[in-house]
Amino acid sequence: MLEEFKNAFNRPNNGHIQLIVINIVVFIVLGVLFVFARIGGFESYFQIIHNQFSIPPVFANFITRPWTIITYSFAHSLTDIFHILFNMLALYWFGKLFIEYLGSDKLIALYILGALAAATFYLIIFNTVPFFKAQADFSGMVGASGAVYAIMVGAATLLPDYTFLLLFFGPVRIKYIAGVYILISFLGSVGANSGGNIAHLGGALMGFVYVKQLQAGVNWGGWITAVLDWFKNLFKPQTKVKVTYRKTEAKTKASATSKASQAEIDAILDKISDRGYESLSKDEKEKLFNASKK
Repeated sequence: MLEEFKNAFNRPNNGHIQLIVINIVVFIVLGVLFVFARIGGFESYFQIIHNQFSIPPVFANFITRPWTIITYSFAHSLTDIFHILFNMLALYWFGKLFIEYLGSDKLIALYILGALAAATFYLIIFNTVPFFKAQADFSGMVGASGAVYAIMVGAATLLPDYTFLLLFFGPVRIKYIAGVYILISFLGSVGANSGGNIAHLGGALMGFVYVKQLQAGVNWGGWITAVLDWFKNLFKPQTKVKVTYRKTEAKTKASATSKASQAEIDAILDKISDRGYESLSKDEKEKLFNASKK
């Protein structure tokens, strides 16, 4: 099992699976500790560990563990299996679609940006709005939902008419799926899980803005990719041989595949009109996306 997890984690352009594996590992580790803590009567010690993955609503408490602005998005409820199940299913479906068009690096960047935006929105609301300040008496929030909402809305912003086949409903365009989830979170923002639903809205907003900025030629997540690449390079063996003889050829090839003439774009649009968006090849989708940024 460990070998299968390792192989799945190391596959190229596989960011959604990597994020799912990390979430599952954190869930299992915390779950095992929780069980033994309950059996042995060490709940207070377990709570200290769990607090490192739970972002508190009160800012005065948050500044004592600021790292929770990101760690909370990799932890889930240990008493409700559906919390992590539904989050990971949505991350897989929408993440796989997102990667197909924008790649793994941008997916991971949006996950982190979505988590940061969700947590920021949550903290601002619970520390400035009197209605929510009166309800800030809970220990904290966990869950990848804010980050997943960012990816879901990002995919719906990029490909609003892409269709998912849903059980009992049949084919549904993902813009309507995202819209329904946003509406549910908005209505739930004054309910029992107000903190979680407020975070969903913050993540959703980031997903929309992130893709719109990408289409305008601005990558808000570039710094995240750079930081993660720096950490990866720390653990990679350094090679003394530098291969550069195919650099010009590779650049020429990449340039040829990334640019498209107006005639090619017209042909792609005609193909969409005749057979739908799903009939396009990966190269055609990339050319269409690049053309949309001009």
